Amino acid sequence: MSSGNPSVFLLSVNGQIEGANFPEYDNLYCKYCYVYGHDWAPTSGLEEGITQITCKGSQASHRLIWNFPLETTFKSTNPFGWPQLVVSVYGPDVFGNDVVRGYGATHIPLTPGQHKRTIPMFVPEPTWRLQKFTSWLLGRRPEYTDPKVVAQGEGREVTRVRSQGFVTISFHIMTKDMKKLGYDTGPSSSANPHTASPGWSTEQQPNV
Repeated sequence: MSSGNPSVFLLSVNGQIEGANFPEYDNLYCKYCYVYGHDWAPTSGLEEGITQITCKGSQASHRLIWNFPLETTFKSTNPFGWPQLVVSVYGPDVFGNDVVRGYGATHIPLTPGQHKRTIPMFVPEPTWRLQKFTSWLLGRRPEYTDPKVVAQGEGREVTRVRSQGFVTISFHIMTKDMKKLGYDTGPSSSANPHTASPGWSTEQQPNV
């Protein structure tokens, strides 16, 4: 493939799952995965992973800290189906059963550079009080069979949910050959030549 006439562009996703804030819970871990369109494909790195279990520190904020690295590169022919990062947090209940403490998702930032996202988390809720009591007693809380449904929307129309906690993600985004294919997501890498390989755009944008 000629470098002057590329047929695909590349999106490099680096960063980390920094931590979370779940005031009512402790000893939690986080799973992550990506959801993307049919024209997208990973070329390197991990598509999914799981962090270590962490407990709250002695700081006043009582945040949970993971600092778990993210490193994945995608290729695509068009931006439709731009990747999303799906995170789900788990931890023990009062009986020691592993239960979900929150689901959330965010699109990978469109512009190259440093970004930070705080993802609001939620959990499915039982419809009836009897179901709620039974699920608590048996340690079988409502949860999605496939966490990727969080990013897709289909099948969630009648799901009852409750907001619960936040997860913080930091991203360092690079793109390559998007302008050559007619897509402009930010300034050229020539404005920041010391931090990128040839052809990669890493110009930092303001955090959103």
